[in-house]
Amino acid sequence: MVGGFRYERNSSRVGSLLLGLYNREGKLDHVGFTATLHDLDRGALTRQLEGLIEPPGFTGNAPGGPSRWSTERSGEWQPLRPELVVEVRYDHVSGGRFRHGTRLLRWRPDKAPRQCTFEQIEASAVTGRAPAAAGAADGPRRSQHR
Repeated sequence: MVGGFRYERNSSRVGSLLLGLYNREGKLDHVGFTATLHDLDRGALTRQLEGLIEPPGFTGNAPGGPSRWSTERSGEWQPLRPELVVEVRYDHVSGGRFRHGTRLLRWRPDKAPRQCTFEQIEASAVTGRAPAAAGAADGPRRSQHR
């Protein structure tokens, strides 16, 4: 599910969505981001997200400071009410985080945010694909959240 977002550098438009999953204690942990927003109307998306800005966003592990890979990226992010669910494609999970980036596949208005849990990715690690209840499709592992 989407727990927050960052603006593009030197811009007032959304640059990336911050993704989260609910842990066993019911807290929303930051697990990665997706910046594959190329086909979206960033202006409209920015207006939609700005209407949902509300602390705290992540109630468990929150996004940290600048990325170790890019010292120019701002650590500032905007927290969102937990309402938006997206489905992303991911390559690898390590330490409770998506690694190697994710790819936004689609919005999931049919899925409740509280359904976005670590159990989804734990199941896909065992089976090689996300469970059907998580909206998986044939091919590489998919999971919706954030």
